[in-house]
Order: sequence, then structure tokens, then C-alpha cells
Amino acid sequence: MPSTVAGSSGRQLVSLANTPVELLLPNLVLDDPAGARMPNIKIFSGSSHPDLAQRVVDRLGIDLGKVVTKKFSNLETCVEIGESVRGEDVYIVQSGCGEINDNLMEMLIMINACKIASAARVTAVIPCFPYARQDKKDKSRAPISAKLVANMLSVAGADHIITMDLHASQIQGFFDIPVDNLYAEPAVLKWIRENIPEWGNSIIVSPDAGGAKRVTSIADRLNVEFALIHKERKKANEVASMVLVGDVKDRVAILVDDMADTCGTICHAAEKLMEAGATRVYAILTHGIFSGPAVSRINNACFEAVVVTNTIPQEQHMKDSSKIQCIDVSMVLAESIRRTHNGESVSYLFSNVPY
Repeated sequence: MPSTVAGSSGRQLVSLANTPVELLLPNLVLDDPAGARMPNIKIFSGSSHPDLAQRVVDRLGIDLGKVVTKKFSNLETCVEIGESVRGEDVYIVQSGCGEINDNLMEMLIMINACKIASAARVTAVIPCFPYARQDKKDKSRAPISAKLVANMLSVAGADHIITMDLHASQIQGFFDIPVDNLYAEPAVLKWIRENIPEWGNSIIVSPDAGGAKRVTSIADRLNVEFALIHKERKKANEVASMVLVGDVKDRVAILVDDMADTCGTICHAAEKLMEAGATRVYAILTHGIFSGPAVSRINNACFEAVVVTNTIPQEQHMKDSSKIQCIDVSMVLAESIRRTHNGESVSYLFSNVPY
């Protein structure tokens, strides 16, 4: 209990040296390991991928923050943050999928709502970055929309961005705030070793020249060879011609890319690989967008499996095609949030899967 000591001015001073902490801080919950481990953190989910956000908070052992998102009759987005964020480290999980423009606007409003409610730091967790393919001025009067999105996030009040497998890594340079670009590669390597029995006799193939760096990294870590397919486009989402560079005869071909939209490229690439003598063809993609005729093309193609991560919701795609399989990356995102919150390095996640 507190003891009384006489001060030099004659006033009595109270010594708290031996006082139990429960008496000093009566509202402190001592038996809450999650609260003790992750104090001052709030994680909110946008409406684009609530399942992924729930998996992230389950992994961290905390509850999802209360937020209500709705639309007015004129389709304006309305967001109500249902709990105090003053002085908190806030993370908003919203993927660039589905109704992309609505979801992007919703995320900007959520960031701004938390920022003006005195949040200490607001981090946008964007597993699939929207407009990432519009990253350069490839013809006159073309916009660089990825830069515009970066500006919008910064102006809304984001202090930090966490994303996964950016279509072009230089998008990180569009921001003046820290960007952590996580990689699905460690999870992909784990899946290959566990699910392809003859992976030692495989060859990693990039469906375009832009993904050469990605496939060489995976091939080096598996100690196998790589090949690439040179393609030419006449217009967006339409491939004119393909040339295979490398020998795939009598090998298991594993196509690796960061995203697949209409799947025209990977389906053409799979045909090319089978014609060149590959025994089986797998496709592993970080972001399975699968718009338009994508799923029917996959069903009609010669794939053993098309493996994607859950940066984009895949439940319906998996129902529509038995070839589509999903790798859960929520543990990577959860661990990056935990490390960021605690001021630890995130670089461990670039080459390891957190268990």
C-alpha cells in the first residue's frame, strides 16, 4: 500500500513503490493477452473482401473494428466509424477488386474519416492495388492512373501502404509515404513443393517478358530452369503472337504471373507449352481477377490446376471451376501488420512464410 514520506517543504509525499499495479490502474485488464500484445491498434474492413480482413484479425487475436458503409439513393458512399480511433494505430483492409471505383472511394473516405478523428497513424492495406496496370505513359495522351491513385491515397491521409505483388514495383516510387510491397513468392514455393510431386523436373515459365525477374527468382530457389514466352499485343486484353524461349520438352511447366484478368494470355501460353512437349501445365497467379470469359477459358484449357491467392475473393470462381485452387495469404498480411505496429522489420516476409 502507499506509504507517506515527509517532503523537504513540510508537505507529505506519497511513495507508490510497493503498491500493486491493480490499485494504481484499476481499469487495466491483466488477463487479456491480446490487449497486452497489440495495444492501441484498430483494424477495419472495407466491403470489397471482408473474409480476408476477418482472417487477418483472427490471426492477430483481436476483433474487427466497427464500421458501417452504405450508399445513399444517389449512390454516394457513406461511412460511419463505430468506435473511437483517437491516438490509435489504424489499419484499413480494402482490396482493389469487384466494383473497383466504389471500393476505392470507400477506402479514401474511411482513411479520411479516421484521420480527422485523430488517429495516430492510418495504414491502407491494399492486397491488390487498383489501376496498377496503368503505370506508364505508353502512348500519347495516356494517363498514368496508378500515380493518380497514389496521390488520392496520400491526400486522403494515408501514412503508410501495405500491398502485395505490385504489377510494377516502381509504383512504390509514386508515393511520398512508406510502401511495403509484400511477395506471394514464399507461399508459392511452399505450394509447389507440397502439391507437385515431380517439381524437381519442372520448368518455371513467364507468360511475358515483363515477368522474367519473377520467374528467375522462383527457379533459382527451386534450383530448376526457367523459360519465357514473348508475346505481342495489338490491343489491350488481346494477344497477337507468342514465341517460346526455352526447352520444356518432357517437363512439368509452371506458368507464374502476378495477375490474370481475362486469361487469354495464360490459356494461349498453356497451349504453346503443350505443343512444345510439356507433360503437364500448372498456372500460379497472385491476383486472380478472372473477368469476362476467364473461368470458361480455364475450364476448356489444358491446366492441371490454376492456383491463385485470396487477395481477391475466390469462393465463386472455385465453385465455377474445379481447376482453380486458392493459397491463403492472410497470415502474411497479418504478420506484416503486427511487425509494422511493433516497429519491427518486414523484410523477413520477403523470403519466409509465417506459420
